[in-house]
Amino acid sequence: MHELTVFHFMPDKLNLYSDIGNIMALKYRAKQRNIKLNVVDINETDNIDLSKADIFFIGGGSDREQSLATKELAKIKTQLKSAIEDGLPGLTICGGYQFLGEKYTTPDGEVLEGLNILDFYTESQTERLTGDVVIESDTFGTIVGFENHGGRTYHKFDTLGHVTYGYGNNATDQKEGIHYKNLLGTYLHGPVLPKNHEMTDYLLEAAAKRKGIPFEPKHIDNTAEEQAKQVLIDRARKNQQKT
Repeated sequence: MHELTVFHFMPDKLNLYSDIGNIMALKYRAKQRNIKLNVVDINETDNIDLSKADIFFIGGGSDREQSLATKELAKIKTQLKSAIEDGLPGLTICGGYQFLGEKYTTPDGEVLEGLNILDFYTESQTERLTGDVVIESDTFGTIVGFENHGGRTYHKFDTLGHVTYGYGNNATDQKEGIHYKNLLGTYLHGPVLPKNHEMTDYLLEAAAKRKGIPFEPKHIDNTAEEQAKQVLIDRARKNQQKT
């Protein structure tokens, strides 16, 4: 059996809205293709070697928890940036996505330094952007999830797609997330991967290709995932009709 390794950063702090479900989805989809996914929980980054990771995952957390996690991740900032540029697949959720940028400005004007790995920034407001989200993506088809964030993120990179229902990055440009090389960043909780198997398979396939592992387009029964996705789509459509 082939093996892949995912580095799960700060699981003790970053598990907002059951983001751990993304790891479960990766393990399940990998197993269906006869790939063992080894999960390494990383709460401290001293002496970490990212070359041993095939995928990395950073979940979401409160501003306080995310700030603490960012300070820890700053120790491997150069290594993480190089790995992303080299095509290491990664999934970052909410605060884990925000703090890859230059800065995060709180509602009272405090500027929190980000990792500055990519050129973007986030400004937070007291009014939160909350609810179901439906996105149309050229890469992944229809994406669904749940958002609850005060941050408004602004960048010029490729995104996950066009928001047809919900708010997305900033409630103004109708775009959601970021898709840079093999890095996926998003505001979607829920968790996002169990409802969107296309994103899960993308990360696994990218990791397998980098490691020289065959990734067969094996048929997997996606009935449960598609049903979960359709429930959210139908709910969003009903809400649109009411407004």
